Amino acid sequence: MAASRDLPNMGESADGTGRENGWVSLWGVLGPLVRGSTWRRAVFLLLGGVLALPYALLAAAFAQMLGNDDVPRAVVFGLLLVAVVLAAVPVFLAGSRALEIAAARALLAVDLPEPAAGHRIDRETRVRAALWIALHLLTGGLVLFAAISALPMALVFLAGPIGLDPGVSRANGFGPLIANPVGATLTGTVLLVGLGYAVAGLGALAASMAPVLLGPSQGERIAALEARAARLAERNRLARELHDSVGHALTVATLQAGAARELLDVDPEFTRRALLAIEETSRHAMDDLDHVLGLLRESDGGRTRVSTAPQPTLARLDRLVADTRAAGLAVESRVSGAVGELPAAVSREGYRIVQEGLTNAARHGCGPVTLRVDVPEATAPGRGAAPDAPSWNCRWLEIELLNGLRGAAGSGRGGRGLAGMRERVLLLGGRLTAGPQGDRWRVRASLPVPRGETG
Repeated sequence: MAASRDLPNMGESADGTGRENGWVSLWGVLGPLVRGSTWRRAVFLLLGGVLALPYALLAAAFAQMLGNDDVPRAVVFGLLLVAVVLAAVPVFLAGSRALEIAAARALLAVDLPEPAAGHRIDRETRVRAALWIALHLLTGGLVLFAAISALPMALVFLAGPIGLDPGVSRANGFGPLIANPVGATLTGTVLLVGLGYAVAGLGALAASMAPVLLGPSQGERIAALEARAARLAERNRLARELHDSVGHALTVATLQAGAARELLDVDPEFTRRALLAIEETSRHAMDDLDHVLGLLRESDGGRTRVSTAPQPTLARLDRLVADTRAAGLAVESRVSGAVGELPAAVSREGYRIVQEGLTNAARHGCGPVTLRVDVPEATAPGRGAAPDAPSWNCRWLEIELLNGLRGAAGSGRGGRGLAGMRERVLLLGGRLTAGPQGDRWRVRASLPVPRGETG
């Protein structure tokens, strides 16, 4: 008996109020009538009804002409053919599909992608869109007709029981319903509720069918994937720029600050030079950071304009080497060939590869660094081409860095910087090798430079 006392009666909530299930069931019945989505979908359907009005007026006009024996049938059918063609053309236009997609996204809350700009839609997509527009006009016309006929009729039935004279007599055929207050109220309520459920059902059906009939074609999906891949590639490139620039600046600043701390009391002049180098390196890093953030804001559609100074190229190689030497890392640099005539893209990537190599040497290596940058002249087939060169019709920018290993730690050296160098080289169709060579760490990059292209 005690156990049975703890169990609530059927239809009661856990607190014994007995109202929870009742409210849930009531909301389940009335929910579709009061949801905001239902009203938005109703607006979508009524929009189709408004667009269908010219077609309805045109059909009524031709029906009247066909019923008039004074108008020649040949003329009527000729005009009808022209009207059908003119009425059908807008249904198959890409602009009409774009408008329907915008309306479905705003009013039906359907996640449809924007049509690809400059992409020509195929025949199957046009047919699907035309079918959707036809269904939109048809269902919208029905809803509009019901709204302008059933809604006033329902208000007429509800006006009598509350003491208002609707002006309807038995001659109109509604006398028995109007005379009975209960019947009038019930009839008016059924008309209103039925219209609401009809609109809710048609709106839900439209929302479920929109992705099928307005969804992207295969070509649009491919174009969207290509655009997304291009955006991701650009973001990865900017991430590499940020990593290399800021990472190098932090490494140089850390080395300079450590050396200045050690020699603060012994060599004040060196400390002063170290602080100056930290200041200049940080300023360059801030310029690069400002440039990358500006590109990110522009790619996100932002309107904020920031400084987008040109990115450093191998023309600034001497400054890069000087800053690295000022940080306390001995660098032996050998540059040959027309480095200043390299295309901008190759020169930028080459600069970043050298920068990352020097940063890694300062962080993980020991002893002096040997840097070699070489741009040989274009050669004939089989004479002086880089290893595994895909074409002899190129010059090859050769970059090589050698530095001592710090014990056995260098054997597993890698990280994001080395991966970024590989990505830079692969994007240009070059080749990168990095790893220990005896007691030294060797990085060698070969970047193709098409013949005839200059910076």
